[in-house]
This record gives sequence, C-alpha cells and structure tokens, in this order.
Amino acid sequence: MQTANVNLPVTVTVRHEQVTDALRDHATKKIEGLHLDYPRIIEAKVILDVQKNRHIAEIILFCANHITIEAHTEGKDMYAALDETIEKIARRMRKHKTRLLKKHRPHRNESIRHLEERFFTEAVLDHPEGSDVEPVPYIVHPENYSVRTMYKEDAIMQLELTDRPFVLYKSARRDCLTLVYRRKDGEYAALDIKS
Repeated sequence: MQTANVNLPVTVTVRHEQVTDALRDHATKKIEGLHLDYPRIIEAKVILDVQKNRHIAEIILFCANHITIEAHTEGKDMYAALDETIEKIARRMRKHKTRLLKKHRPHRNESIRHLEERFFTEAVLDHPEGSDVEPVPYIVHPENYSVRTMYKEDAIMQLELTDRPFVLYKSARRDCLTLVYRRKDGEYAALDIKS
C-alpha cells in the first residue's frame, strides 16, 4: 500500500500576492503527505488567492483512471485555508474509494458455488480393490471467485484495490475469458483464454 506520494509534480500558483518558500513547502508537504492507496495521484495543482482579506485555497488532483478531485476553501489565513482544503480532499478521496469498493463488491447471487475437490495420489492406482485400507485424499482449499463481465481498465482497477495476484473476468469487448496480472516489472499483462 502506498502511504506517500513519491516525486509528485506539485504546481503552486499564487494570485494577487507573492508566493513565499514557506507557503510553497507547506502546500507541497501537505499534498505529498496524503495517505492513500487509491486513487493514485499523477499531478497536483494548488491555486492560492487573496481577495480583499479573503484567503482562498484551491487544490486540483489529477489521478489515475482519469479521476479529477478538487476542493476549495476560504479561511482567515492562507495556512488555515490550505489545511482545511487538504482535509476536504482526503474526505473526497476516501468517499471515492468507498464508492468504488461498493461497486465492485461481488453480489451473493453472482458467485460461483464450488464443491469440495478431492485429489488422490498416484498410489491409489496401485491400490487393490478388496483391501481394508482406504486411500487418503489430500484436500485442495476451495476458494469462491466470481467471473464478471467487465472491461480491461476495470479489471486493472480491481487488481490495484485487492491483494489478489490476478483478476479473471469475461471481456466485454472480446466476449472471452481474460486473465490480468501484475508482472515483476510492475506493468500489467493480459491473457485471453479461448475455448
């Protein structure tokens, strides 16, 4: 899980006032300190404005998967407005993630029901029919997994949100089973499974 934004491009713009290094550093540290695991921030813009003793802070985050999150706040001074805007942004990010998790939560009726699988070792083949000793099976741990119809982008998003090593889904574009997984270099790969 990502806990800080690394090398995040933050643009600080100040209107009707000179920007100080302390104010720029404060804005940059606040944005880089956003605790997140989704959505991943690609770029951040901070617009600070002073109008007749009104201090307005606006933050626009450009995130992965074409998500834009923005918030603005008016405060008694620029630091207070900036802190309040960061709190709003964090709430909106959490709300967006919660909505996404609810959307991708599998429904009970869509899940595939599995019977317990039993596998026998090769020694069972040599087992005589009339013997009193029963062969001992080893049990594979069953796991429920629902195969849903979705696009590759949605599958990658679901892969980012879960700890699973892969996502198996029915492709909405090609009407076949597709397996998406994360490679060792961090990129994603997709395999089409055709019957």
